[in-house]
Amino acid sequence: MTSETRSSFGRIGIWSSSLASSRADDTGRKAIAEAVAELDELKYGTLWIGGSPSPEDAAAVVGATRRTTVATGILSIWDHTAEEVTAAVAALEAESRGRFVLGLGVSHGPMVPQYEKPYSSMVSYIDALDDAAPPVGAGHRLLAALGPRMLKLAAERTLGAHPYLVTSEHTAQARRTLGPDALLAPELSVVLDTDLDRARTTARRMLAMYLRLPNYTENLLRSGFTESDFDGGGSTRLLDALFALGDTERVRSRTQEYLDAGADHVALQILTAEEGGGGLPRDQWRELASVFADKL
Repeated sequence: MTSETRSSFGRIGIWSSSLASSRADDTGRKAIAEAVAELDELKYGTLWIGGSPSPEDAAAVVGATRRTTVATGILSIWDHTAEEVTAAVAALEAESRGRFVLGLGVSHGPMVPQYEKPYSSMVSYIDALDDAAPPVGAGHRLLAALGPRMLKLAAERTLGAHPYLVTSEHTAQARRTLGPDALLAPELSVVLDTDLDRARTTARRMLAMYLRLPNYTENLLRSGFTESDFDGGGSTRLLDALFALGDTERVRSRTQEYLDAGADHVALQILTAEEGGGGLPRDQWRELASVFADKL
């Protein structure tokens, strides 16, 4: 990966499943377009469309922005064939002018009826992207990778890795596995709330779903946690390792831990106390843009 490519991601990005306009009505799609246009002006390096987005979701965000890199975080290989994706990426290329990156993942067995052999299925999918005309080459894709095999595949055949729900210690290990040249862009969930008991309640509300998914729990067990850390929506030890909880300076400090551990870029996901915990928290995005002004 070139320094120009690393620079195009920037050091700080925004991750949000609420940027997927295909799940919104007309009013919601307008609100998303306005929000991403502002994020573009705030100079975040990359906007990550979370929650298994479609190519159409990516096209909508690309169309509403001018300079920011746009990435899927993460498109499930079970939801869209390689042929569909390559056609969509080719159509996006003229408008994105190289700003779009295809983030791919294998999702989770409990969520995908046809789930099987995730590693070999990803290899076959990448082969199909390479064989397409035109191909989606290594420089335009990355992988959701947690374990060592998928991390090595990410380094060998894509720009790099976008690990989700990981500690800074995992980031350091991922950097060693990837080597110095691959992109490493972990997600970090943020709760801007100085009442730490309330912040942890917000974090547990989000974490509960992920603690039912073996890919995440197995990775956390590899990272040194135990089954008891999963009880009650997550132990304090687990929450404090996975989330940035507190004021903006605490968020900046926690983000720096990931950068110091070897991340090239950190994708911040803002969680709120409201039902659903996401939405379009534009005030908080503005606040963090000010805090990270020297990194944007």
